[in-house]
Amino acid sequence: MRRQSETLLLVPLLPIFLLGMFPMFLIALLGFFGLALFGVLVISVGLASSNEAHDNFNHDVIVHGYARGSERAARASDMHLATRLGLRLEAVGAAMVVTAAIGLCYAG
Repeated sequence: MRRQSETLLLVPLLPIFLLGMFPMFLIALLGFFGLALFGVLVISVGLASSNEAHDNFNHDVIVHGYARGSERAARASDMHLATRLGLRLEAVGAAMVVTAAIGLCYAG
């Protein structure tokens, strides 16, 4: 039986690598300022995620009215899950900004 090449396994991962390459170049070229800029972008994504979760929940309540308790609990649970993800992203972004600020103070 003929063995397949390992390079064929890497071909589907190439677009992910190409997309992820630019933020890494941003951090590498701009240094701590690039890290702070990337942290601000992560914070923005977290805020957008939280706002979208609340928007979806409010849309369901307005359009469909108050549902039964189990459905309402499921929708509220989905909203809380998305909100917690947004809070984690905000915390990671804030940590990146603080790390960049500390790095600028000590390196500069």
